[in-house]
Amino acid sequence: MSGSSVSSPETAPQAPVYTYLGPEGTFTEAALLRVPGADTARRLPSSSVNTALERVRSGEAAAAMVPIENSVEGGVTATLDAMAYGPELRIVREVLVPISFVLVARPGLVLEDVEVISTHAVAWAQCRDWIDAHIPHAEHVPSSSTAAAALGLVGGHPEAPASGGYDAAICSHVVAERHGLNVIADGVEDNTGAVTRFVLVSTPGQLPEQTGRDKTTLMIPLPEDRPGALMEILDQFAARGVNLSRIESRPTGEFLGDYFFSIDAEGHARDARMVDALTGLHRISPSIRFLGSYARADGRAPSVPWHHRDAAFQAAGSWVESVLRGQQ
Repeated sequence: MSGSSVSSPETAPQAPVYTYLGPEGTFTEAALLRVPGADTARRLPSSSVNTALERVRSGEAAAAMVPIENSVEGGVTATLDAMAYGPELRIVREVLVPISFVLVARPGLVLEDVEVISTHAVAWAQCRDWIDAHIPHAEHVPSSSTAAAALGLVGGHPEAPASGGYDAAICSHVVAERHGLNVIADGVEDNTGAVTRFVLVSTPGQLPEQTGRDKTTLMIPLPEDRPGALMEILDQFAARGVNLSRIESRPTGEFLGDYFFSIDAEGHARDARMVDALTGLHRISPSIRFLGSYARADGRAPSVPWHHRDAAFQAAGSWVESVLRGQQ
């Protein structure tokens, strides 16, 4: 927002609404709070990734923060699938959040008393070894989020597992501290230093500016199931010197064996090598979906050989033009 004078109540622009995978206290909210201005904006928790993204599509929210990848478990399938279908969305920013968990229980319980634990499926996967080593008899009840599971221990919560009947939950330190929960074990994650990558998603619009340290996310359907079909897609990147930092296959849901590929490529859609790659990919797979170009959260610049840099593409284009004009 800008302006040299104070607007009247009738003309003052409303603060943007951001939604996120809730409830309050999730790692997703922590990621959102790292976005400039989000701390003073209206923040609207959503019960699922689909709900968060639909709020953006409908205009109820300006953007949504959702998890997309974990350093231990890989891609978050709910997000990958939700962005692959429906009206197009754009990733405009990514945020990396270190992940550490605590085990909380109902008042008066200790570790040996725990029989059933609730948490999000991704969190459970990151703590399975610890659980097996300390309370191997404990069962898991899935929850929509780590925070919902924890808050279900204190008088219930609308997003807690409907089945109830659990006596402990795995959640973040923030939730435990904010609500004064009974922490019975700290650092229950299997991999110290685990990180989850979150993305801020908006509707299509002006792309973020190039930084030289960018990432482009794509959804590419396999045009036909035949030998070499995937290699043909990958060659479009390799031939232009575009490195891939993530590639995952996901079923389309239409029939068995029908897949699309979710890909993160190093570079911005305005980079000459990426423009050339995207052009080639569209010829092979016209249903390709562009999900955004945005700055890398880690600030790491790709290593690009000189013959794949913009200047080399420009020089090559000028040379071809001179040949066509008969001026070589």
